[in-house]
Amino acid sequence: MSKKRKATGPRAALLGLGLDHADGHKRITQGEQFALVGGSAETHERMTETVVKTFEELKNRGKVLENVERQELDEILAKSTPR
Repeated sequence: MSKKRKATGPRAALLGLGLDHADGHKRITQGEQFALVGGSAETHERMTETVVKTFEELKNRGKVLENVERQELDEILAKSTPR
């Protein structure tokens, strides 16, 4: 028998998908609430930096991904994305 995970409330995760990989490398970075897949080395690094900064900002605001409003998350992501 398989163990079933108990529902503990709303769940949320971020998914980053990089489409510009041409070097044949398969890049995957996973965390508790995110998964980043693909992209060139530069793109994957930018996605990773964005996710780290996003979760830091959520923590600074005293929020968690499951409860943040979409508009606020969009604002945080825009602020967290390296230029």
